[in-house]
Amino acid sequence: MKLLKNQKILRNEFENKFLKLKKGEKMYILGIETSCDETSISVLKDGKEILSNIISSQIDIHKEYGGVVPEIASRHHIKNISYILDEALEKAKIKIKDIDYIAVTYAPGLIGALLVGISFAKGLSYSHNIPIIPVHHIKGHIYASFLEYDIRAPFISLVVSGGHTNIVYIDENHKFYNIGSTLDDAVGESYDKVARVLNLGYPGGPIIDKMAKLGKNVISIPEPKVEGYDFSFSGIKTSVINYVNKMNMKKEEFSKEDLATSFQKKVVDILCKKVIVAAKEKKVNQIIIAGGVAANSELRSELTNRAKKENINVFYPSLKLCTDNAAMIAAAGYYKLKYQNDIFADLNLNGIASLNIEKD
Repeated sequence: MKLLKNQKILRNEFENKFLKLKKGEKMYILGIETSCDETSISVLKDGKEILSNIISSQIDIHKEYGGVVPEIASRHHIKNISYILDEALEKAKIKIKDIDYIAVTYAPGLIGALLVGISFAKGLSYSHNIPIIPVHHIKGHIYASFLEYDIRAPFISLVVSGGHTNIVYIDENHKFYNIGSTLDDAVGESYDKVARVLNLGYPGGPIIDKMAKLGKNVISIPEPKVEGYDFSFSGIKTSVINYVNKMNMKKEEFSKEDLATSFQKKVVDILCKKVIVAAKEKKVNQIIIAGGVAANSELRSELTNRAKKENINVFYPSLKLCTDNAAMIAAAGYYKLKYQNDIFADLNLNGIASLNIEKD
């Protein structure tokens, strides 16, 4: 009974706070991100100014296992999240009572990790009567660039990370349409698997990107025949693995740098070709690269150069905003407030491990 009464109070509070946006008053959004192995809390002012963005990464913990272990990730979120909140508020120089909204990642991601952030958000909402805005993790990555650039919809976004490879069209009303997806491995996942077979360590993306600068594009890697805007990287990954196995069986030396270069050139070429065609078909002149692989130097430079020839501008976040962080979640919450109706969650909010961006 107390829970239901509190939800009614929250609903009234939601509507009162929502008027702030319409009146143009100062607004503070607390972002919470725990979808994988980063615990992050941020305070965002007026949808643009990052007052704090505290990130606790678990990369060093999961390196031992060659990838993220969900149970371990969840336990570390529980251990760290309260301290991160205190640090985020202290750096922002505000109190929890000053927060107008809580934007929290609810999908997609590791379900145990998501539930830590969601439960924490609901506790804050219940105790301080702060409205909750549930945020789709991929929308957060897309809106990361909005924190650093003045971008106007419509535009195309190339989403590239360890778990996602998508081409998303965002119209003038900030409605999201997924027009292309990977049919198998995500691009970041492929980088990790190639790095593993080459004994390079985890995560594979930054290591291969660095090695690719030292090699030559001399090893033939077949390109998957995939129609439309969809992707397939399983065959490329398998081609690399077969090459390594063949050379090892023959006891022949080969250049890891050349293999890294050839692999990365093929992947980047496929990504660039498809997203530029998508932008031209949708008649937009803006592309946003989003997700962890947006930090890849070859992808940034190659897509920028190719798009320039088509009079298309390319935006990508600074390196600190490419990885999972709460500032991007707060930004997504802000734009959800501006462009969507009935966007608040009550205390029954749950995590969703997999969710198409169009169904958010």
